[in-house]
Amino acid sequence: MCCDLKRRFLLLYATQKGQAKAIAEEIWQQAGAHGLEADMHCISEMDKYNLETEKDPVVIVISTTGTGDPPDTARKFVKKIQDRTLLPGHFAHLQYGLLGLGDSEYTFFCNGGKTVDRRLQELGAQHFYDTGLADDCVGLELVVDPWIDGLWLALKKAFLSQKEDSMSSDAVPSAHSAAPHVMHVLNLSSDVQNLKLEDEGVRSSGVLSQKSVDSNLVASTRDTEPSLVRSGPPVSQSALNIPALPPEYIEVQFQDTHGENPHLSSVISEGTTFEVPVTKAVQLTREDAIKTALLLELDIADTVFDYQPGDAFCVICPNNVSEVEELLQILGLSEKGECFVCVKVKQGTKKKGATCPQHIPERSTLKFILTWCLEIRAIPKKAFLRALVECTSDVGEKRRLQELCSRQGASDYTRFIRESNVCLLDLLRAFPSCKPSLNLLIEHLPKLQARSYSASSSNLYQPGKLCFVFNIVEFPACLARPVSRKGVCTGWLAELVAPLLHPSKNTLDAKGGNTSTEKISIFARPNNTFHLPADPSVPFMMVGPGTGISPFIGFLQHRQKLREEHTDWEFGETWLFFGCRHQDRDYLFKQLRCFLENGTLTHLKVCFSRDSAVAEVSPPKYVQDVVRLYAKEVARVLLKERGYFYICGDKKHMADGVSDAVVDILSMEMEVDKLEAMKTLAMLREAKRYLQDVWS
Repeated sequence: MCCDLKRRFLLLYATQKGQAKAIAEEIWQQAGAHGLEADMHCISEMDKYNLETEKDPVVIVISTTGTGDPPDTARKFVKKIQDRTLLPGHFAHLQYGLLGLGDSEYTFFCNGGKTVDRRLQELGAQHFYDTGLADDCVGLELVVDPWIDGLWLALKKAFLSQKEDSMSSDAVPSAHSAAPHVMHVLNLSSDVQNLKLEDEGVRSSGVLSQKSVDSNLVASTRDTEPSLVRSGPPVSQSALNIPALPPEYIEVQFQDTHGENPHLSSVISEGTTFEVPVTKAVQLTREDAIKTALLLELDIADTVFDYQPGDAFCVICPNNVSEVEELLQILGLSEKGECFVCVKVKQGTKKKGATCPQHIPERSTLKFILTWCLEIRAIPKKAFLRALVECTSDVGEKRRLQELCSRQGASDYTRFIRESNVCLLDLLRAFPSCKPSLNLLIEHLPKLQARSYSASSSNLYQPGKLCFVFNIVEFPACLARPVSRKGVCTGWLAELVAPLLHPSKNTLDAKGGNTSTEKISIFARPNNTFHLPADPSVPFMMVGPGTGISPFIGFLQHRQKLREEHTDWEFGETWLFFGCRHQDRDYLFKQLRCFLENGTLTHLKVCFSRDSAVAEVSPPKYVQDVVRLYAKEVARVLLKERGYFYICGDKKHMADGVSDAVVDILSMEMEVDKLEAMKTLAMLREAKRYLQDVWS
């Protein structure tokens, strides 16, 4: 920037899992190269900034959590700006640019950012730069990178308009159109660090050049198919723009082996944790089913844990033991696993506002940190790859890691890392000369998240019990990751309850009962909307194929108990659409017939997508096809009787198909075009009568 003094802008981030913070830190780091100073704060630190009096431009990076909520760190901020006593011009003085992060697999894409953006506009704030919405489904960097590129020119214009004391109400062109112009006007090498390959002793004058890599290596791989460990043209022949090296900020000190690790509750900030025994485990699918579904029953009788049907809860799970051991071995720390470590901020670090990650205990063993605190299965971000470059000694491996974190290697990153679910351990296997330090792992690996599951029971029907259903997640081997593996939590749970599923003489008591008393730690994650209608006379429809049926078992158990206790109440009709692959292999709850027979369930419609049709006319394969068969009933329940419609399960391959079916039904029955039908569906969503609990 052409100015003598660094111009300041306020940089706020609201993060749930660390993504928004990492992007804000990237903006903060690049700002200096543009002659700017980013005053960076978490949006929750409202004592450190004041938007009511802020005169400089504001940049906000905000993620979305749950089904469309702002992250926990933004809740107080959102509550504050949503105060309806605020006047329309409350933020008329404010200029801002907002980058929202989300996942289009979910219905309310980037809703955290959209909520803040919309409210700031209502209160008179002005965009100095168009809002960016980044999609984690296809890769955040596809929007994030060009949005950051365009930010500097937008800030420059905002400062110029301040200087001239005339603020323009026109937003700067969007990132997609602004980015090329920025790259032309501003020398991109000013915000991209140009590295050297020390092994060759060659300095790059602008960007990394392929010439600095051993030519024999290039020749040997020229005709081979690109993979995780090798590239092909044009990437292999390109000069590379790679991110700046993130400054190290963590220092790890090893101590003795005496003491106790902290309780698991200390690594959870979301709420009260409960350690509860697993009292029952049932395999719901046959051995030859494509997926293995388990039902677990937990005993919550001795706790104050409370829930409603439709609520979710979280299971605190560890990383795989063998993966932790292998990671320790690769790091050369096998003998240090039981040593306690002290983690603190590195003196003299260049990282602004550096603090120790909250999910790392003050004192615990190395093995505890790798097992319970860090998500070692996380897909490495480009900043992590950039840091790993410095830990890699082999020239060819170094170049490939540089390619994977570069702009030119974006498609390779998506294909071989993101889409292949490659994790740190996979990278260390693929690049054996890469030997990262422990502090690097703590700096770049995110917090190990507890896994969320829908309750599949009713406390009214089964007092003191909490049930849930899940498929054991399988990740088959692929080109980029030659080792197959199970989901972190589902694989652990399956191993944990194996004695309950396959009891041996050692696990049975004298009466034949099971003596296994395995316990797991859980905490509540209530759902504010995915509940039964408050009025029992209101009809509702449920769509839940596969394990998506889980919360509806709780719904039906609850409804059955209410019918037994309140014989004078009026109850609306209930519909359930269920589907699975094979009737004899994975029809998870055949006892649904019992609900049908006792009148709790009015209509049960099932379909089996992989069973061979014997009738002349093939039956519908998927739940969305069955829903279409009952178009008049769906329209009647939703439009005339003001009923509810619930969907639970896979979003991409099911929930979107059901939504399309409902739109077509509304269009046909209301005799309106598709756009009007979509508006009606949007109104049903807004009224909380069309509800989804879906996952990608």
